[in-house]
Amino acid sequence: MFSQTDNALDWVQQRGGGALAAKMGIEFTEFTIERAVARMPVEGNTQPAMLLHGGAYVVLGESLGSMAANLHAGPGKLAVGIEINATHTRSATSGWVTAVCTPIHLGRTLTTHEIAVTDDQGRRCSTIRITNIIRDLPPKV
Repeated sequence: MFSQTDNALDWVQQRGGGALAAKMGIEFTEFTIERAVARMPVEGNTQPAMLLHGGAYVVLGESLGSMAANLHAGPGKLAVGIEINATHTRSATSGWVTAVCTPIHLGRTLTTHEIAVTDDQGRRCSTIRITNIIRDLPPKV
């Protein structure tokens, strides 16, 4: 588990974002409690109209927001998403989208993060908000 003396970006890159994030090509590029950044290719994550799928934005946002919440939670804790919403305001059709995650609330039992997703031209495509609950890790069996 991550400790405050570790490098957070190394921690998240070693841990990985999970199988779905890997399949979607999500890359974590910056990671601190105050700001986390990841990117994802449009290609391979589109709907039939060749636009980035709305669900892909949400997967990117939840992957980043949940990892940020787990960094805040610290050793012996597990943060899991309990609510997420997204507003899509533009369609990405090529290149990469970049997600910047910032905390709105960092509490003992709940975190809320906003994730702004932009295209290669810096235009906002989606705004995602996720709330995570923080629990103790279950005892090892």
